[in-house]
Amino acid sequence: MPAGEYMRIFPSPFSLLPFPIVLSINGTIARPAVLKVELHAHTDLDPADYIRHSTRELIERAGTLGYGALAITLHDRYYDPAGDRHYAQEHGIVLMAGIERSIEGRHLLLVNYPAACAEVGSFEELRLLKRRHPTGLVVAPHAFYPIPSAIGTGAARHADLIDALEVNSMYTRWVDFNQGAIAWARTNGKPVVGNTDLHLLGQLGTTYSLVDAAPDPDAICAAIRGGRVEVRSTALPMLRAAWLFGLSLGLGAAGRLRRLAGREPAASGQDGSTIRRKAKR
Repeated sequence: MPAGEYMRIFPSPFSLLPFPIVLSINGTIARPAVLKVELHAHTDLDPADYIRHSTRELIERAGTLGYGALAITLHDRYYDPAGDRHYAQEHGIVLMAGIERSIEGRHLLLVNYPAACAEVGSFEELRLLKRRHPTGLVVAPHAFYPIPSAIGTGAARHADLIDALEVNSMYTRWVDFNQGAIAWARTNGKPVVGNTDLHLLGQLGTTYSLVDAAPDPDAICAAIRGGRVEVRSTALPMLRAAWLFGLSLGLGAAGRLRRLAGREPAASGQDGSTIRRKAKR
């Protein structure tokens, strides 16, 4: 499928399967050679929003749904997959480093970069990061949604920095802010990727990418940059979308209160466990 296009799949009998179907020559069902990928997921390590599930709970859920790769993108906190990599491999998942970084007030997903990406604060610094680490991937999430963190019209000024745009799972058949991103991607020759912006485990599987790549972070990012990616997405029912939107506002408010109380989570331990920072007395 050409870069900038995506396929929307509405519910069908096959949507009950945890992975895309491929029929072999003898008619049996097998998992496809392409990877099912999520590049925008939050866990309880996130310092901004209150998230209930752990990284390993997310890995377990993704494994049951047939995912092959997963990027953890905490708000302005770098996620190093080293402590969870073996656990992810046991569940058939390539775990990728990531961060949802605020750059000049706009959110961008920085995937497969070293920890120094957490210090990037300007678009010029991002340009230098990309030159030094060409195997990374920059995705513009919820790019044309009516929220302050969306890059919006700024995408035109920084088109050279954006490798892909996100088709976000938060949409219905009647309200779909992804259309602006899809049109911009098509005009500018950029691929789109499907993400859930996951804050709840129940979101996983409604929108995702199929990437034609080997199970390796560098290969996955290169395939996406090269347009070897398709999006599978199911529109949310209106009531569920409204419920998720309201809940996301509540999780954000809970996260802000937690920070004010000095109880935001610290980084994960060597074994992938969560270390929480308690308020000073």
